[in-house]
Amino acid sequence: MKSPIVKIFGSKHERDVKRLRPYVDKINSLENEIKSLSDEELRCKTDEFKQRLQQGENLDDILPEAFAVVREAAVRTIGMRHFDVQLMGGVVLYQGKIAEMKTGEGKTLVATLPLYLIALEGKGAHLVTVNDYLAKRDATWMGPIYEFLGLTVAYLYNNMSFEERKRAYQADITYGTNNEFGFDYLRDNMAEDREFIVQRGHHYAIVDEVDSVLIDEARTPLIISGPADTASDLYYELNPLISNLVKRQKSIVNRYLKEAEEMLKSGNTEEAGKRLLQAEKGDPKNKRLLKLKEDPENIRLIQKTEFLYNQTKSISEIEEDLYYVIEEKGNTVTLTERGRAALSPSNPEKLILQDFTDKLAEIEKSNLPKEELLRKKAEIEEEYLQMSEKLHIINQLLRAYTLYEIDVDYVIQNGKVVIVDEFTGRLMPGRRYGEGLHQAIEAKEGVSIQRDTQTLATITIQNYFRLYDKLAGMTGTADTEAEEFAKIYNLDVVVIPTNKPVIRKDYPDRIYRTSKEKWKAIADEIEECHKKGQPVLVGTISVEKSELLSKVLKKRGIKHEVLNAKYHEKEAQIIAKAGEKGAVTIATNMAGRGTDIKLGEGVRELGGLHIIGTERHEARRIDNQLRGRSGRQGDPGSSRFYLSLEDDLMRLFGSDKISGLMLKMGMEEGQNIDSPLVTKAISSAQKRVENRNFEIRKQLLEYDNVMNDQRNYIYSKRREFLDDEKMEEKILDTIDELIDLKFEEMEVSKSSIAPESAYAIFEWFYDIINNRSSIELSTDKNWSKTELREALINAAKDAYKDKVLELGDDIAPQVSRIIALQSIDKRWKDHLYEMDGLREGISYQAYAQKDPLIEYKFQAFKLFQELIKNINTEIVKNIFRVHIVPTTKQRNIWQINKVQHEEFNQFGEPVSAKRSKSKLLKNPHEEGMVKVRNQVIAEKKIGRNDPCWCGSGKKYKYCHGRKQ
Repeated sequence: MKSPIVKIFGSKHERDVKRLRPYVDKINSLENEIKSLSDEELRCKTDEFKQRLQQGENLDDILPEAFAVVREAAVRTIGMRHFDVQLMGGVVLYQGKIAEMKTGEGKTLVATLPLYLIALEGKGAHLVTVNDYLAKRDATWMGPIYEFLGLTVAYLYNNMSFEERKRAYQADITYGTNNEFGFDYLRDNMAEDREFIVQRGHHYAIVDEVDSVLIDEARTPLIISGPADTASDLYYELNPLISNLVKRQKSIVNRYLKEAEEMLKSGNTEEAGKRLLQAEKGDPKNKRLLKLKEDPENIRLIQKTEFLYNQTKSISEIEEDLYYVIEEKGNTVTLTERGRAALSPSNPEKLILQDFTDKLAEIEKSNLPKEELLRKKAEIEEEYLQMSEKLHIINQLLRAYTLYEIDVDYVIQNGKVVIVDEFTGRLMPGRRYGEGLHQAIEAKEGVSIQRDTQTLATITIQNYFRLYDKLAGMTGTADTEAEEFAKIYNLDVVVIPTNKPVIRKDYPDRIYRTSKEKWKAIADEIEECHKKGQPVLVGTISVEKSELLSKVLKKRGIKHEVLNAKYHEKEAQIIAKAGEKGAVTIATNMAGRGTDIKLGEGVRELGGLHIIGTERHEARRIDNQLRGRSGRQGDPGSSRFYLSLEDDLMRLFGSDKISGLMLKMGMEEGQNIDSPLVTKAISSAQKRVENRNFEIRKQLLEYDNVMNDQRNYIYSKRREFLDDEKMEEKILDTIDELIDLKFEEMEVSKSSIAPESAYAIFEWFYDIINNRSSIELSTDKNWSKTELREALINAAKDAYKDKVLELGDDIAPQVSRIIALQSIDKRWKDHLYEMDGLREGISYQAYAQKDPLIEYKFQAFKLFQELIKNINTEIVKNIFRVHIVPTTKQRNIWQINKVQHEEFNQFGEPVSAKRSKSKLLKNPHEEGMVKVRNQVIAEKKIGRNDPCWCGSGKKYKYCHGRKQ
């Protein structure tokens, strides 16, 4: 029922379309005029538009005519004419919004309209696709339109040379994946010369399949990493202990279930409920437990028991007999007191992370000599770090054994753990779970444990796309995530009507008690469709499920194709035939997205393509994507989803109303509920999951915003030093910042400065500029703050002039630039390593009753302050200590081991990663090394008692010196 307000003013979608109609009418009114132009006259319109822009008109003024020109160029070059609804989509994309257009509505053609218009400004326009194949296909397919109108078009791909990549960004319109654009941005900010920068700014981007890129990939930051110093042996050491612990818990849970069955028979429901709840907490996917939960009465008994124990705050009684507790919804495993005792019988308390700040405070109050004090503090910190690492690895091993399944979450291929994408079902070779989880799974599966990596540069997808002046997106499914697009990206979602009405029939879900009954019903329906020749596309959620169904169909003699993570090479070929008469295609999730399924001869008369969903996904739009493969461009089609109470979504988030309804109906084996009420209840469960996932992504963004501010400052500072111009000014500004910091440290006021304070400042100053003989500052007089600053700056100017004379006018700016960039890069790399450590351990702050996010911001700010001080000090010190050694050797600045696309959880902790080939880079975009005429050497050896270079405040011998 429509509300009175909607009846009067129309829905948002109706109002959006009404606002777009005048644009379409104006474009259509110009069609005949534009049609009458010759090819040359049509081509000359581009120059005319550019001239009009230079004369003061804006893009809004020329939009109708420009769109009309593109439409006519499309007709003349590729034989396609934009429909009215496609014009609407083009306007929405130009306005920097998301256009929701159903599958088959021609989004690829729609993008040509705003891309052409924006490209007229000469600042570049980017089209972001989900894979290299689509980037090449779309650029090649639509390229003739742009080229006919005098614009250049290019596409990015994985292994292109530096020169090709730079040319691609110089094109008016550039197609590529989010990974290519994002990693190029990071590599640009690792370049040591402006000539090695490929991107020319972030003016405008259209993100194709915007929900996939900005939501599904939002938890997967782009990471360029190199090898870490060490790889932990603790995985090998702790794996047998955890493996044994898991076996013991499974044995306990099976005993509890046996007791529960006997208690249920004898009518002792209270104790039976306790045992079932313990089994649920200890091994929720236990087959015996799932069998018992086929009876809705047992589900209600578990829920009732949990409610009662929570009410009386005695839930610990349920958990105390277990070694660990699994929380599937939160994807966490928690070691219990009994579990700690099993792993460390002599001292279970050892496996509890103590707050070490109290210990440090006690030592601070003691009267120990300074050296002894530093040694004690270093010991406590080292002990804390070791215990933190051990607990972390125990937790990751537990998660690997209890939450991650082979052939569902990952497969073993050539002796390596390969992740399966939960959204597409595709294999992701090279991508690794982060935070040590991948190593834990490798230990569990008995394959070689790969070495850890350290971050060299990173940015989240969210913050990369926020760099663009204007961002737009298009997809078939965005409306269900409209709130997230609005809050995170400030993007409005506009639903574009279809060119022809959708006549696909979406039948209500069918829900069964057990998965066995569900799979039988699915096979029956496939067989029925196959007999009459109607093609069927079946969507499964994992490799395991697709192969299970395949075996069932083989037994029935039904010919079919399987498209999952193991057979992704045949993807395009299989999808292309999925609409043929009699075809049966099993696809893991949304594999093949971006490729249309066209109906074969005689299929329309049979009802079109029939979609069968074998399980509901956590996100409604993933289900909608599966449905959307059928009924394109007014074609007939149908869809139905099959569910069981054993499905993950139903177990974790399903409403108990459904199990209650089944109980009242007295359902027998094989019977199902086929009701819109059930579909509505399931949709509500999905909304709850979507809200939870949104909160996780939002919290990740809050963590990354801290890093984003720091990254923007560092990259901005880095860009300043990329030019050799005004180098003296930049160095003196850096010294000025250091003087400010020194004054702050020594609490220098505006009034006069005591001689002893002035002496300390002079000693510090002589040290950083490495010059005492030619610069003399009096310690006999009382200095004011302003006088002292001026004297120090003047002294620095003189010292730098001396250095320029020593190095030579031509060489000095180059040397200063290289030193500055190396100092920034080295310190930034170390800072990222520290930030990784901070982020990995920050969730433990919750156990100390502290807000992890607030604590993270506080600690991150302290680290950043130290970073800026260390960068500035290192730049200045090295510049005043440098000398030139002629050499013919090549020298590489960075060793980039891999690029990653890594998933993070709500605490901002990494969960997955992606990498590519090793590269030795000075130009980070190109393999190999660049010759350097002169090697820059900063001669300064750290003494054992000097402060450590990392800025920890400890002596070198107690910090990094211990590792030498």
